[in-house]
Amino acid sequence: MVIREKVRVAPLEEKIRETRLRWFGYVRRSSVNAPVKRCEEINLMQCRIGRGRLKMSGNKVIRGSIKCLGLTEDMAQDRNMWRSKCKMVDHRQRASALVVGVVV
Repeated sequence: MVIREKVRVAPLEEKIRETRLRWFGYVRRSSVNAPVKRCEEINLMQCRIGRGRLKMSGNKVIRGSIKCLGLTEDMAQDRNMWRSKCKMVDHRQRASALVVGVVV
């Protein structure tokens, strides 16, 4: 935590959440026939399941991130608004903007 404060970067968990939500918005806005949409519909029930608890699916992780930030899936249709809501503040950007004299 001390190193992150010195180099002034956002926490890794927040940056991963941001990237995941940006990808979700891209998939949500893509056309019905896009290859990425077809991959979303693949049925994985034919795969063998190992022992132990099942891992959390990508859909559940995304839904948790959306709920955490207070967003809805319909908001992803407006690209600019979606990206602004998902954006995590990177302290390096804020620090460089303040040096130049621009307020973020």
